[in-house]
Amino acid sequence: MYQRLGPAVYRSGLDSIKLLDLYLGYPHKNFKSIHIAGTNGKGSTSHMIASVLQAAGYKTGLYTSPHLLDFKERVKVNGIEISPDEVVIFINSNKSYFEKEKFTFFEMSVALAFWYFSKVKVDYAIIEVGLGGRLDATNIITPVLSIITNIGLDHTQFLGKTHKKIAFEKAGIIKNRIPIIVGEKDIKTEDTFIEISRKLNAPLYFVKNTSSNFTSDLKGFYQIKNIQTVITALNHLPDINLDNSIIKKGLNRVVENTGLKGRWQVVQNSPKVILDIGHNREALTLISQQLNEISYGNLYLVMGFIKEREINSLLSLFPKEANFYLSSPNIERAMPLTILKSFLKSSDLKINYFKSIPIAYEMAISNSGPDDLIFVTGSTFVVADILEYLEMKD
Repeated sequence: MYQRLGPAVYRSGLDSIKLLDLYLGYPHKNFKSIHIAGTNGKGSTSHMIASVLQAAGYKTGLYTSPHLLDFKERVKVNGIEISPDEVVIFINSNKSYFEKEKFTFFEMSVALAFWYFSKVKVDYAIIEVGLGGRLDATNIITPVLSIITNIGLDHTQFLGKTHKKIAFEKAGIIKNRIPIIVGEKDIKTEDTFIEISRKLNAPLYFVKNTSSNFTSDLKGFYQIKNIQTVITALNHLPDINLDNSIIKKGLNRVVENTGLKGRWQVVQNSPKVILDIGHNREALTLISQQLNEISYGNLYLVMGFIKEREINSLLSLFPKEANFYLSSPNIERAMPLTILKSFLKSSDLKINYFKSIPIAYEMAISNSGPDDLIFVTGSTFVVADILEYLEMKD
């Protein structure tokens, strides 16, 4: 599984998923879909749009990745996770074919989502890209609308080492004559989007950075940009006209409607504990900016990373007076403590190392006062470790 093992099991290309889609009878053709790519914000954007469509009365499928605690999180209808029974039916009904063709975990999870959304007859399915866009297994759909939230330098070993190359990969979700929304207009990437959308006669809309009276129950400052992208997308969604009151209702019930976790998620108030899956430079920069604008006593950063991250540059984004409690998330892709220590041996930051993320978290709780802030971030899998730990404690 790419979620746990990373590059060793990654496979790009659409031949296998097209073969599987053919075998299942093209289930993705039985519902309207919205396709969402981007370096950061695509998960939040996907959940926001799903919440608004649910508020408008549409039966809404939502496919996202990776999951935090349970695989079933990836496939939801109106915020309800697919049942274990449905997963078993899908596997058992097609087991011999799956074993023969040796599809990847991600390809099978995408196919499961399309099969299930077709089976329960959703009106819309919000489909989040797994990695990149052009060669991602989700990219066999012909959506009614495509969205690219932004472009940053992440997964460069697969997508390229420049913004322009990454933009090309993500622009691969642009389809002939299908509207495309781009969340950020950037001089490094806008020509790529303009050129590809023109070739495909796809109406292109860059999101304007203007103030609005729309808010959300998702409280990270970075959600302001995601909200602007969502509003622009909803305004260009074909054959549907959503009243502003419905949009506001959906945006302010994202967690309730979809079960989204790990985005500026407050799990305790004294001391305050916030979880956020930010894991690359762009995301952690925005998190750091918000930390600079809120008040607290001491700051404890419980962090861990996967192997591909440039640790020194990421930690330098945060206040030097912060207490860094570092460990390795419980996943094969995690950066081992020995490597963390070697990268940071000359650092002048206040760093403590722990055997596990939960131990680091408990030490932060133990050492903090009621006015302090404990912020858990650095990787989806760090947040997953804490959510699992808190669930076990309850």
